[in-house]
Amino acid sequence: MIRKQKLYLKAKFFKGLADSTRLYILESLTEREKDVSQIVKATNQSQSNVSNHLKCLLECGLVKNRRSGKNVYYSIRDENVKKMLKETNQILFKIYNEIARCKKYET
Repeated sequence: MIRKQKLYLKAKFFKGLADSTRLYILESLTEREKDVSQIVKATNQSQSNVSNHLKCLLECGLVKNRRSGKNVYYSIRDENVKKMLKETNQILFKIYNEIARCKKYET
């Protein structure tokens, strides 16, 4: 793959993670798989909002789902995503003050 295409895909990947609700969903799924109602409760978001974000995460390949009766359970698709979230927490711990002061990427 051409380097420019790789950079484009990386940027797209990080843009997908740039939403705090999607990150919250992913963080909550690092513990164990959950159904939509459990994710709604964990994130304190509306069911429709969570469903929209789950659709995005599913389409981007970050989560997978399985049906059990009437419930659909979601989990992180790849263990490397869990590892990345954990490593990100370690990086944040080291540079917390600098990131907190950064005005460029305010939400």
